[in-house]
Amino acid sequence: LHTVEKYNLIILSLGTGSSILSALQDLSWLSKSKVEKQLQIISVLQWVLTFLVMGVACTLFLMYILCTDCWAIAALYLAWLVFDWNTPKKGGRRSQWVRNWAIWRYFRDYFPIRLVKTHNLLTTRNYIFGYHPHGIMGLGAFCNFSTEATGVGQKFPGIRPYLATLAGNFRMPILRDYLMSGGICPVNRDSIDYILSKNGSGNAIIIVVGGAAESLDCTPGKNSVTLKNRKGFVKLALQHGADLVPVYSFGENEVYKQVIFEEGSWGRWVQKKFQKHIGFAPCIFHGRGLFSSNTWGLLPYSKPITTV
Repeated sequence: LHTVEKYNLIILSLGTGSSILSALQDLSWLSKSKVEKQLQIISVLQWVLTFLVMGVACTLFLMYILCTDCWAIAALYLAWLVFDWNTPKKGGRRSQWVRNWAIWRYFRDYFPIRLVKTHNLLTTRNYIFGYHPHGIMGLGAFCNFSTEATGVGQKFPGIRPYLATLAGNFRMPILRDYLMSGGICPVNRDSIDYILSKNGSGNAIIIVVGGAAESLDCTPGKNSVTLKNRKGFVKLALQHGADLVPVYSFGENEVYKQVIFEEGSWGRWVQKKFQKHIGFAPCIFHGRGLFSSNTWGLLPYSKPITTV
């Protein structure tokens, strides 16, 4: 009895149960909406870091492992890499489990991103999606076609989407496997020919037509596409009897702010040289900070992206 009385005194000193619960609910870190927002930020951050540094980081890590007592693990992976070298050119190795990760739903909700269907696609045909604009990182293209976050599989049943990106990404250890698990393939002739001619029907290759050149002009409030002298995808569609599907992501250019170099400037000259010899153009851009939307950082701004 004495113990019970002491316990009651403690409860009374802390306040009623409802007041304690109210105090706990006031803690921002326990708020469900706050937790979800933090998970959204983490999901986007991991993709941004994947896009920017994962390939180089994995290559350096593998080289480091080769110089340690665990060199046999790295050697086995390199042997597997040689054996598996041509897999990306043959449709890759997609994983429905990876495409359905919960992290992609948090990724989707951060902006948010949504996919709008305007026409049915027959599973007896193959398709080339001409996607615009590139933006800085093609966030809409990735979320809509390399994950199931926006329901592409339910909206277009029987259609297998393949997002095409730089072939150089598939020379990077570990990164290549991560990309292939989402249904991403190299944007080269061999890969596209294989998917459209030797992989049955119901395939849809998403080509970001403007590529690196289009990314140089992306800035909030501007919609500029690069199409001149980039009609090779039309020729491929004719050769393989594939249908062309125009795709546009409204809001893609709003998520980052970029320093635009005018034509003829030294900055644009450097960007074009990189684009010509390496395949991508270095952009000077910024988004929001990790802890505040009022600071600069690598996180994109949470602006809606609607892909039609």
